Amino acid sequence: MIEEKLLKNEEKAIFNLRSLYRKYGYSPFKMSKFEEYDLYIRNKDFLVSDRIITFNDTNGKLMALKPDVTLSIIKNSDDTPNEKKKVFYNENVYRVSKNTHRFKEIMQAGLECIGDLDLYDVFEVIRLAAETLEQISENFVLNVSHFGLLQKILGDICPDAGFSEKAIRYIEEKNIHDLSKLCADYGIEEQKAQTLATIISASGERKKVLSNLENNCSESDLSELRSVSKMLDALPFSDKILFDFSVVNNMNYYSGFVFRGFVDGICDGVLAGGQYDRMMKKMGRKSGAIGFALYLDLLEQLRTENAEYDVDVLLVYDSETDCKTVAEKVEQLIESGKTVSAQKCIPEKLRYKEAIDLRRNPDA
Repeated sequence: MIEEKLLKNEEKAIFNLRSLYRKYGYSPFKMSKFEEYDLYIRNKDFLVSDRIITFNDTNGKLMALKPDVTLSIIKNSDDTPNEKKKVFYNENVYRVSKNTHRFKEIMQAGLECIGDLDLYDVFEVIRLAAETLEQISENFVLNVSHFGLLQKILGDICPDAGFSEKAIRYIEEKNIHDLSKLCADYGIEEQKAQTLATIISASGERKKVLSNLENNCSESDLSELRSVSKMLDALPFSDKILFDFSVVNNMNYYSGFVFRGFVDGICDGVLAGGQYDRMMKKMGRKSGAIGFALYLDLLEQLRTENAEYDVDVLLVYDSETDCKTVAEKVEQLIESGKTVSAQKCIPEKLRYKEAIDLRRNPDA
């Protein structure tokens, strides 16, 4: 049995999530570390960054180290009527870090559900996204939006695609001032501009958000939100799943529900996902799709249980100490629940709670 407190945060997450995803019928998906560069250049807007590490294969074809997992899964999936492909993964991707602005190998876990989807599948993936966050910390929030509804509202207000693109950016920033100015620039009437202001403020407890939207949206527009919210009500962590219409994604790829997850202690969102039916269509697929990714590199920011120490016990011995004695003492300490490092000297940078000296003459 693996002792969980010996695992790093990201390793612990992977260990627990595999079991969780398998319970819901998701199978592990393995892929190569690289794909043809053309796959990414054709879908560069879908990527977090368009900076990609490339190399020439032995046949001269330009290849790329994988900056994204979802595209590879779509590429290797088939359109099978009335079926769903459910997969989970734990893969490294290669992207430019926001912090260092240099390429970084990033560990990423997640799942994808592809095929003939319905509202149950949407609920299941949102539920699993919330349970994924709960595996990391009890103090989490999953913000959920409906990008399709938001796009419909924007289209009704102004059919100009340029307006929608700019408005979505301001909605994501919750920037009411610039959104109001944008409406004025496009000659949007006051009542419609107020509708957008309502959308920006539509965040928090799900029933409250739905109530606030009732005056601006029809019942048919809100039906999917209501249905999924009602299913989420039965979950023990339902109060941590909120509606927030500032959660948006690329309008050329995403369609319905989108969501973003946060845990206490990390300022950035550690999980992101949603329905990407438009992405599927662009890649020649008829199926629907929904999924999410957990950015495991961000978990390094969490404080571990014994962060101030590298080890509980430093066990010091010398060449005159009987090896059997060292082995027995190490086993005794480990069985008592402690971590131990056996050394012939005291390492300068090792942080330990206590030291046990087995040397016969420590001062010699």
